[in-house]
Amino acid sequence: MPHTTVEYSGVLADAFDRPGFAKDLHSAIVSVADGRAGGCKTRFVRQDEMYIADGSPHYAMVHIEIALLSGRTAETKRALNQVVLDLAREHTEATPRLEVQFSVNIRDLDRETYLGHTEPRAGDA
Repeated sequence: MPHTTVEYSGVLADAFDRPGFAKDLHSAIVSVADGRAGGCKTRFVRQDEMYIADGSPHYAMVHIEIALLSGRTAETKRALNQVVLDLAREHTEATPRLEVQFSVNIRDLDRETYLGHTEPRAGDA
């Protein structure tokens, strides 16, 4: 835990350093929001079909959705939002022909109802 989903425009595939972003994202979640490094999971979803603004091909986007167990303060979430936004921009090369829109949303997972399980690797038992 935490779970992150990153949707990004397909035209950014070569410009967006996804492994570097995920590594720095996980570090930020641990340092800013007191997350557990071993539980961080990030999924990248390439979107080749989207309609942004007036539909012109000059737009692209990166949207990050982070789900954390409930209990973090609004201040912690705002701080993490800013760090994540900065990281996304840092890990996306300049694309002069595109206007890239970046956004971040943090949502709570209810501690009372969230359930997870880790299956140990064979030979680790």
